Amino acid sequence: MIQLSTTQIFLMIFIPGLITQLLRALPFVMFGRRAISPTIRTLGATLPFVIMAVLVVYCLKSIPTGSLKENLELIAAVLMVAGLHLIKKNTVLSISVGTVFYMVLVHLI
Repeated sequence: MIQLSTTQIFLMIFIPGLITQLLRALPFVMFGRRAISPTIRTLGATLPFVIMAVLVVYCLKSIPTGSLKENLELIAAVLMVAGLHLIKKNTVLSISVGTVFYMVLVHLI
């Protein structure tokens, strides 16, 4: 087993964090003063919905091959997320509660 010093551990955490922050700031530094093009505005408005659709397809891809129990767990979690989102209109709440609900179904039932 490799023993790491405190300095090495700190650098292993700090350097990737710094790079991540710099990469996130880079577009604002480079394009901060320019007007946003209509294409970028359209992408900003439509991509969140497209990404959510891809995530739903990815999560449900195993339904044709999964067991009845697994399929019922997936469907129950999807219905929980959809129902909660229709009621509360809060994406973070819907996804968080849906994830916890699915994990409870998978591990306790």
